[in-house]
Amino acid sequence: MAASDRVCGDRSANEPRPAPPCHILPLRPAVSRGARDERRAEWRRLWRLWPYLRAHTLRVSIAVVFLIAAKGASVLLPIALGRIVDSLDRSEHSAAVVLPLGLLLAYGALRLVSVLFGQIRDLVFGRVTEHSMHRIALGVFTHLHALDLDFHLSRRTGGLSRDIERGLGGIRFLLRFMLFNILPTALEIVLVAAILFYHYSVWFAVIVVTSVVAYVGVTATLTEWRTTHVRESNRLDTRANTKAVDALLNYETVKYFGNEAFEAAHYDRALAGWADAMARARRSLGLLNTLQALVIAAAVTAMMILAGERVVAGTMTLGDLTMVNAYMLQIFLPLNALGFVYRQLKKALADTARMFALLEVEPSVRDRPDAVALDADRPAIAFTDVMFRYGPARPILQGASLAIGPGEKVAVVGASGAGKSTLARLLFRFYDPDDGAIVINGRDIRDYTIASLRAAIGVVPQDTVLFNDTIGYNIAYGAAETATAADIETAAELASLSDFIARLPEGYDTLVGERGLKLSGGEKQRIAIARAMIKNPAILVFDEATSSLDSEAESAINGALAHLAADHTTLVIAHRLSTVVDADRIAVMEDGRIIEQGTHTALLAADGLYARMWQRQRAEAA
Repeated sequence: MAASDRVCGDRSANEPRPAPPCHILPLRPAVSRGARDERRAEWRRLWRLWPYLRAHTLRVSIAVVFLIAAKGASVLLPIALGRIVDSLDRSEHSAAVVLPLGLLLAYGALRLVSVLFGQIRDLVFGRVTEHSMHRIALGVFTHLHALDLDFHLSRRTGGLSRDIERGLGGIRFLLRFMLFNILPTALEIVLVAAILFYHYSVWFAVIVVTSVVAYVGVTATLTEWRTTHVRESNRLDTRANTKAVDALLNYETVKYFGNEAFEAAHYDRALAGWADAMARARRSLGLLNTLQALVIAAAVTAMMILAGERVVAGTMTLGDLTMVNAYMLQIFLPLNALGFVYRQLKKALADTARMFALLEVEPSVRDRPDAVALDADRPAIAFTDVMFRYGPARPILQGASLAIGPGEKVAVVGASGAGKSTLARLLFRFYDPDDGAIVINGRDIRDYTIASLRAAIGVVPQDTVLFNDTIGYNIAYGAAETATAADIETAAELASLSDFIARLPEGYDTLVGERGLKLSGGEKQRIAIARAMIKNPAILVFDEATSSLDSEAESAINGALAHLAADHTTLVIAHRLSTVVDADRIAVMEDGRIIEQGTHTALLAADGLYARMWQRQRAEAA
């Protein structure tokens, strides 16, 4: 994949972490070498559809048979119409007018068969399209969850969702129109050219083939030119949509700073750029439609002149003229749609390739081939000379070492940016260390499967984000497949949520809003604690778990946290020292290193950094 086509968050093994933010798959003019590589990549990615079609070989085969039968019936319609006209024309010169009832019935039967077989084809193939889109959407969704944190920190949610939405729409178009428009049109052109050549003259076939080639050539040439405008409008549409979603997700922040006009101006500029690009695309479309109409008019005129001369010469009948005219109309009707299909095909290819490009992004954190499942009730954890940096200019951990015994509660404290939360992220394998090792029960965590490792860890984060669902759903999410109503109520009671929920009219069925915005910070934090309690993991990680609580709520929650941590190996990340005085051991971090360890009493007696932090926080509280 070319450098400028890289999906945000994708990086090579030699590239520093994280990948710099970038626009979503920027596109370049079609004249460049990069554009040719991009088109080849689009067609290569299109082959990803083949396994999904191959899974429905029988249905696809049946649909093709009905497609051919329907097209064969439609090709016979002009012949039947011509014979009807000739029969009526001969009847005018006879004493009695005889209605060609058999031909009329045959004409009606052919039209019915053409429509009926087309409907059967749609019904048979519809299941293929739906099932393929289902599997592809699920595959992309699953793959996105398998990608590492860098990818999701670099992406914009609005742009990502729009890429997936367009990609699925592109797949629907490709599956339907490739089989039901492009292939039938090509088959019909071949059959019509063969019939005209066989019955009349090679010149009729020459006009058909020449007009089709000219039409396709004009369409392809101008569409390649106007594709740059279409792609630019898509890119600006994605940018505008991303900006709108970002501003709406941060509604409270916008309100705090009174920046409604500022955000509207940003959105207005994005929409103005999109409108200009759409105007250029519309003008190029007008030129394309005009040239297409010119080709069609020239072809029909030439065919009618040639047929008319032969009718006058007596070598063709009026029925033959009618048949030729019907064939030209029948060819150019789908051929006219072919211009639209070609334009949409280019867009569908780009949209589908953009979505499939997401599947080509490889996660930097993955299971080893021989990884085993972690199974431990009270595991021991050890960080040994761990080195980690987010980028060349952001070294975080510089040889951090820390041991947590089975069932032990160890707190890590320090100033902001010291690397406390990074320890938790590395333990959860959001990232892997650059050097050193993290060991659980004497074995590197990279030897365990990611799923079993994360199943053994329960996290109460500092910034709790909830699903836009009910309180009960968010509590049960810690054990989504096994949690019962009794489990949810028990976890809520332990997290001091019961009284709060009892005061709500809808109780556990109360909706929390987007990202939990309908709840206070303390209420969200307690739901996060209840969610960790219901999971009941072997390892607990509290990352500033009571940072959003007032003193009274913190006192109540600390009792619940102590109850929860009593039988678990626990890592507590804290800035407020009063929350960790009961820890078995406290580690003090500074500049990515652990410089002090001991109990609260021992660290105060040592009169080091911890003692100074304690005195400063006591003075601030006073």
